[in-house]
Amino acid sequence: MDDTAPTDSGTKPAHTPKPRSEWRDTLSFLVKLAILVFVVRSFIFAPFSIPSGSMLPRLLVGDYLFITKWNYGYSKHSLPWSLPLIPGRIFAEDPTRGDVVVFKAPPGNDTDWIKRVIGLPGDTVQMRGGQLILNGQAIPKQRIADFVLPISPNFPVEGMGVQGGCNPDFVEPGPNGTQLCRIPRFRETLPNGKSYEVLDEGYRSDADDTELFTVPAGHVFLMGDNRDDSADSRFPQPPEGQGIRFVPMANLQGKAVVSFWSTDGGAQWLLPWTWFSAARWSRIGEGF
Repeated sequence: MDDTAPTDSGTKPAHTPKPRSEWRDTLSFLVKLAILVFVVRSFIFAPFSIPSGSMLPRLLVGDYLFITKWNYGYSKHSLPWSLPLIPGRIFAEDPTRGDVVVFKAPPGNDTDWIKRVIGLPGDTVQMRGGQLILNGQAIPKQRIADFVLPISPNFPVEGMGVQGGCNPDFVEPGPNGTQLCRIPRFRETLPNGKSYEVLDEGYRSDADDTELFTVPAGHVFLMGDNRDDSADSRFPQPPEGQGIRFVPMANLQGKAVVSFWSTDGGAQWLLPWTWFSAARWSRIGEGF
């Protein structure tokens, strides 16, 4: 006799879940990751690499740093590619004199520059004989030890088509057949107590003796610490010049806070050990 219990022909088998598509899962993960990166980079912090020597001695070509994005509020320039998703400027805060800021450079507003805040709305700024004058007051400028930096791929000797490196007049022999760049260095101290170092290679009429500037409302006056090799607010915007003049507050993207990597440019991708030999380890972790 067959002891097997009869099967109810009307009962449907249990539903077996259909396996989810691996492609769908991967795409979903990538979309979520992209959204997270977009939010973090737009509103919290973002990396920035130094493309020129305009902020020597604090920043060298080959330095990488983080900027915080919340300090001055948000505008469309806070977003990647300046996406027009934020009207005007929200949660606006003015910077502090002496802050090092990353911003969209006028008039094109399509490239990222980095400079130091010198003048705020209503301030008067002028250079007289290489001396910074802020609101009629001469900013103390103290001579300190020369700035010395080895010649490297990221800091070559100017000339023969190379710009933005070491002026040949300041090149001297270094150890083991190397070359060094030695530039006069000074310390400036703003009225709020903020102190920083600047380089001054000598007199340059258009940079060291300027007209009296009055910073308009909603703008800042920015300067590079490498005073003889910086296109900044001292100079008119193109086509009259190569400067930026007054920069709208809405162009500010963030405040420089810490360096996280630095290389002298001597590394080669196919030689991994050079990634370490080219690193400037002492510069990693420096704050502002």
